[in-house]
Amino acid sequence: MTGCIVCARNRRLLEACATIYKSLYRIRTALSGKNKNGVTASVVYYLIALIVFLIDQGTKYLIATRLEIAEQIPVIKDFFIITSHRNQGAAFGILQGQQWFFFLITVVVVAGIVWYLNKAKATRKLLPTALALVLGGAVGNFLDRMLNGEVVDFLMFNFGSYTFPIFNVADSCIVIGVALIILDTLRDMKGGEEITEVKESKEVKEGNE
Repeated sequence: MTGCIVCARNRRLLEACATIYKSLYRIRTALSGKNKNGVTASVVYYLIALIVFLIDQGTKYLIATRLEIAEQIPVIKDFFIITSHRNQGAAFGILQGQQWFFFLITVVVVAGIVWYLNKAKATRKLLPTALALVLGGAVGNFLDRMLNGEVVDFLMFNFGSYTFPIFNVADSCIVIGVALIILDTLRDMKGGEEITEVKESKEVKEGNE
């Protein structure tokens, strides 16, 4: 009887080890973009989004716990200042108080990004990276609004008498991500124009022959 129990435990242990090995293998192959069983290299982009999210939340926590509201720490004289500010609007302080609008937009954007990352081809790098930055930033700000009804901003830049709207790491990543999306779109448009020109030149050459 005891021998049967030991055999059963050993069998379960082997099954657990096999399951762990298969999971690790899928993650490894996903990271290399060579998995043929449906797991794609999108794992890499989710990791990028997670890193953005953790950095954003970590810096916000430090600001919220170490600085008083409106307290300032000059980094580069009056040009770059670390401060503690609360924002109930969107990035850079726009659309103050529109919480339900932000919830709806964020859910739609996050769902769209997740869908695209799961479908993205391994040959494309720039656009998925850009979407990963937007995803991490959007989720970071979304969590703040859900828990506190406001977002912690702390990066302040002064250009003479003009103070740029105070922002945070999530805002920065969202803006960088959008800029990369625009760059990717322009690159695709340019590539399409070059292909069209090549086709037209071939047709002209064949017509002359």
